[in-house]
Amino acid sequence: MMALTALIALLVDAAIGWPDRLYQRIGHPVTWLGHLITLLETRLNNGPNRFAKGVATSLIVIAAALIPALALQALLGPVLAGMLAWPLIAFRSLHDHVRAVAQPLLVGDLAAARRATAMIVGRDVRQADEAALSRASIESLAENSSDGVIAPLFWAAIAGLPGIAAYKAINTLDSMIGHRNARYESFGKFAARLDDVANWLPARLTGLLIACVSGRAQEAFQVMRADAGKHRSPNAGWPEAAMAGALHIRLSGPRLYGDKIAEEPWVNGSAPDPGPKDIERGLHIYRRTIILSAVLLLILSVAI
Repeated sequence: MMALTALIALLVDAAIGWPDRLYQRIGHPVTWLGHLITLLETRLNNGPNRFAKGVATSLIVIAAALIPALALQALLGPVLAGMLAWPLIAFRSLHDHVRAVAQPLLVGDLAAARRATAMIVGRDVRQADEAALSRASIESLAENSSDGVIAPLFWAAIAGLPGIAAYKAINTLDSMIGHRNARYESFGKFAARLDDVANWLPARLTGLLIACVSGRAQEAFQVMRADAGKHRSPNAGWPEAAMAGALHIRLSGPRLYGDKIAEEPWVNGSAPDPGPKDIERGLHIYRRTIILSAVLLLILSVAI
């Protein structure tokens, strides 16, 4: 019945997302976790034994998400559990944020496109051209198809509300403290490695799903085999490579973080740069990927 929980969460998110009015009134479960992470990091990320303190921070945050979810699942059926899991699926939010890049690009408004892109990526896009903005948004779409949708659905299907709650805690920890810099290298190492483990199978599953619905499955699989392992992340390269092959475009490559250029290798480097119409095509593949995921969850729900 866990698959039904995942399916209900996806359907509710697709229907209403997380309304702005609700966010303004109470925030969002991920922001609640973020406040706890910030509180613990501020107090613990100093002095000696930073790795151990980072482990303790991660375990406290995961427990804060997991324990209430276990209690609620014991009291509720799969439908109500799915209703509670709905905020932890980011299907609609991701779609809207990426489309907000494509729309101004299609009419040549680079300034608006840069503002929209800056909301979904960490790199410096203040001087980015159309190709760089298109690459950034499609990369974000592909990577977050896994992190924001397929992985939460996967863990919800495996373990219900506790599974998705624990996953979102791990993923939020990684996004906040799992960075390779002087402040977080030791403190956030455990969170980053835990996120790698939690996303290992969902990332590859996402690449498979993208390839299957793309209409260019052969090229998507070829690019995954050739380039997924070149990515700086052990997981993000799989959905990104699949999307690059599916759209016959190149992704990744050098990008600016602060005042430093990260010399990332190209994914599908022999293909042309993407443009705004490729973002729209990527969104079409994204929607089909999630529809296929919903169908698989329905089949699992009925079979189990």
